[in-house]
Amino acid sequence: MVKKIFIILVILGGSLLCLNFLKPHEGLNTTKIQFASWGSKSEVDILKPLLHKFEEENPDIKIEFMHIPQNYFQKIHLLFASNTAPDVIFINNHYLPIYANAGLLEPLQAGSVFYTKALKALSWGNTLYAIPRDISNLVIFYNKDIFDKNQIPYPTKDWNFGQFLETAQKLTNNGVYGISFEEDSLFYLPYLMSEGGGILSDDLSRIIIEDKQSQKGLNFYADLRKKYHVAPLKEEIASATMAQMFLQGKIAMHLSGRWLVPKYREEADFEWDVISFPNGDAGSIVPLDTSGWAISKSSKHKIQARKLVDYLSSKESIIEFSKSGLIVPARKDVTESPYFLDNKKPYNSKVFLDIINTSKPTPVSVDYKEIQDNLKGKFEYLFN
Repeated sequence: MVKKIFIILVILGGSLLCLNFLKPHEGLNTTKIQFASWGSKSEVDILKPLLHKFEEENPDIKIEFMHIPQNYFQKIHLLFASNTAPDVIFINNHYLPIYANAGLLEPLQAGSVFYTKALKALSWGNTLYAIPRDISNLVIFYNKDIFDKNQIPYPTKDWNFGQFLETAQKLTNNGVYGISFEEDSLFYLPYLMSEGGGILSDDLSRIIIEDKQSQKGLNFYADLRKKYHVAPLKEEIASATMAQMFLQGKIAMHLSGRWLVPKYREEADFEWDVISFPNGDAGSIVPLDTSGWAISKSSKHKIQARKLVDYLSSKESIIEFSKSGLIVPARKDVTESPYFLDNKKPYNSKVFLDIINTSKPTPVSVDYKEIQDNLKGKFEYLFN
């Protein structure tokens, strides 16, 4: 009898000892949720401490972070196809329609603190399917030193396509090109939209790339490279990116987004700033894209998943994403704070906010990727 009691006490003691060594989130009532996201090292360095803090504040939830830096949506497709989709998925408005239309995402609700256009971009059929983190729009980055050297006035927000071309021509000399050129639709859409055109109609009913205004913007863009040679030819670019050429002083103006600000702050050895895209017939209109957090319809832990989404999209978390200059926050209470409008370059950061009013959420259909792929082959000849 004494021997049995001793054995029981040893077992109980061992169990208590094991429980002592368990972390709070490893208890018997812990819920594990999977969270998938892309992101560079600098972005992940912001994200991981936020996830760690969330676990500390919610000891009953453990996050399994799936960082997918390359071929992100290909892998997400496979996870959905195999019924192993993560509970929370970082997603953008270009791919959201595919999953929302297939009934794979949970309908969500969000407050008025977010920009209306960001919510619209992450909606399908008037239903919101992701809580936005950021707004992605395009501006012209420009090298002030090159402008000064050529005694050219800096561009202003009321400039038009004619003045833009004239400026690019004056800047193009001695191995320097006036403006960047990229063949992805993201970078020629501003030229189409500002002339009143685009790729898809707003109601997604038809492809409008052949419409008169779309062709006007498209031909103007192609002529920057082929006719006026104020943008580098494909063979002149070689393997360099436009960001690399801008940093090397080989391009005076670069059409791109907020995501380049941390890189330019760190690596540019010249003065630079940003200005809005020039005005075409329809004004200055650039595509507005958005990334945010969605919840899988098949998730067995929707309450915990929503807790994580609410945490990541909170003011405090979005401030952390904004400090490095990485994003244009989708929360108005962060864009209006010193964390975004700080005293760092670009000094004209407010332009990212001003153009939200004139930016246009990219019309995206379920087969938008296929449409883009078809255009890519067609326009490779036009652009080259």
